[in-house]
Amino acid sequence: MKTSKIKSTLLEAIETAGKIVKRAFGKKQRITQKGEFNIVTETDKAAEKAALGVILKNFPHHSILAEESPEVRGSDGCWIIDPIDGTTNFAHGFPLTSVSIAFEREGRLEMGGVLDPIRDEFFFAERGKGAFLNKKRIRVSEIKTLKDALVVTGFPYDRKKNPDDYIAMLRAFMTRVQGIRRTGSAAIDLCYVASGRFDGYYEMKLNPWDKAAGMLIVKEAGGHLTDFSGRPLSLTNVQNLATNGHIHAAMLNVLRAFKNLGK
Repeated sequence: MKTSKIKSTLLEAIETAGKIVKRAFGKKQRITQKGEFNIVTETDKAAEKAALGVILKNFPHHSILAEESPEVRGSDGCWIIDPIDGTTNFAHGFPLTSVSIAFEREGRLEMGGVLDPIRDEFFFAERGKGAFLNKKRIRVSEIKTLKDALVVTGFPYDRKKNPDDYIAMLRAFMTRVQGIRRTGSAAIDLCYVASGRFDGYYEMKLNPWDKAAGMLIVKEAGGHLTDFSGRPLSLTNVQNLATNGHIHAAMLNVLRAFKNLGK
């Protein structure tokens, strides 16, 4: 399997989906509730269908793990797709959303792209070859202390059932960092860590499609990824921590009180 064909397919799929998202942004959407706080729009489905069309045209026997479609078990590789990461933002016309596509083979992330179609920013990484924003090399920040750090987080869909721990984590960081943000797109959060816009990111209960591409982009930009106990981050971890490396130990120290959360 040629890497060049994987890359050209990923680029075509994410560009095709991104055009659909950009055209639909700001327009009224048909919305379906997947959960109390979890929605899907007609554009999620259209963008995913378009991306899958490109991928399956080139690799009809590959596995597919996509947010809005049934899982497909194939061979030789797996495509992990989030057609709109930040659907709530998109549905409200808040201009921070992304398309995320990663390619995994033999349990290892090989390639990943995250496109913000509203800002025309494309983050991309290939294993062992670095991370890029619009073809320009990116690196994590050099911030070395929590008090100087800008960190970002998100709140899981079960927050109504279990708000206290999430509020406790937010409070713990709020009193220690220079600033804290919540964007509503995990893929963007990870890419912003990779590009030095954020210094650290933590969140509970991400799905593989939320983080697959972003994880590789952070790693290739020189960042560090673990769970709240310091174990290497995987696609199935409930706890997610990504940093520039310099503040990783300090963030783990704050999160130590929550290391059993979600287990």
